[in-house]
Amino acid sequence: MNLKGRSFLTLKDFTPGEILGLIDLAADLKAKKKRGITGSSLKGKNIALIFEKPSTRTRSAFTVACIDEGGHPEYLGKDDIQLGYKESVEDTARVLGRMFDGIEFRGFKQENVEKLAKYSGVPVWNGLTDTYHPTQILADFLTLKEHFGTLKGLKLVFAGDGRNNMANSLMIGCGKIGIHFTILAPKELWPGEDLKKECEKYAAEAGSTITVTDDTDAVRGADAIYTDVWCSMGEEALAAERIALLKPYQVNDGLMAKTGKDTTIFLHCLPAVKGNEVTEEVFERYADVVFDEAENRMHTIKAVMVATLGD
Repeated sequence: MNLKGRSFLTLKDFTPGEILGLIDLAADLKAKKKRGITGSSLKGKNIALIFEKPSTRTRSAFTVACIDEGGHPEYLGKDDIQLGYKESVEDTARVLGRMFDGIEFRGFKQENVEKLAKYSGVPVWNGLTDTYHPTQILADFLTLKEHFGTLKGLKLVFAGDGRNNMANSLMIGCGKIGIHFTILAPKELWPGEDLKKECEKYAAEAGSTITVTDDTDAVRGADAIYTDVWCSMGEEALAAERIALLKPYQVNDGLMAKTGKDTTIFLHCLPAVKGNEVTEEVFERYADVVFDEAENRMHTIKAVMVATLGD
């Protein structure tokens, strides 16, 4: 697997082998860190961390992962640089590319992270946009592999807003590596048809399936049920409408029981609004897995940086 110099903007850009290679690398780096072994592959490298949206896990993961590998992370919040308002994204990219060796972007528009990659001349990593959240998917897959020992052939159900960045990215990732993936959502919140068709092609090649439904019986046989907040950042005004639409898809004891399996786990990318997308009881029952998943953000992000920029 040679990803040197590549940007990490969406899992669409990576082969199944490359995605699995990143997960294996993350597992190796995690095992080493548990033994107190850190690396030096980013020694002498300066990393810009651009945050239009605040974050606990993404900021912490990139910062610690960078330092673990000997690099220097520089946080650039929305008030620290003039990205896209006093200075174009293209010009900001060209400046940062002269000063930094790699750039992380967490913000709103996917086109902005793509412009950073196009004009900076250095690897750019998508820490979240309104469209995709690819580093989270790697953490989810590492967590599933740790729990089940394999990924191909698992059945994963995402319950909630079926057109948000998490549903989009899980559909791409699961399609690519052969996880049977179901989006369980009201028809008003189903994903775009073009993306669904693209992911169905990935799944056909990998021997898995993509399903979009509003029938909660679709959780039968699920190995994992995944959810996310019902209102993404910037959509707070839609809260009442979303709660009314999505209440039937809350992950609660009843939905978990419908899987018909006592081995099903619960996943959440966090932060969680307990009482909305998941009950307190279900969240706490699977808290160990959810916080393994949160920790795995750091190990998988480290793998991405090491693979694309490290010596």
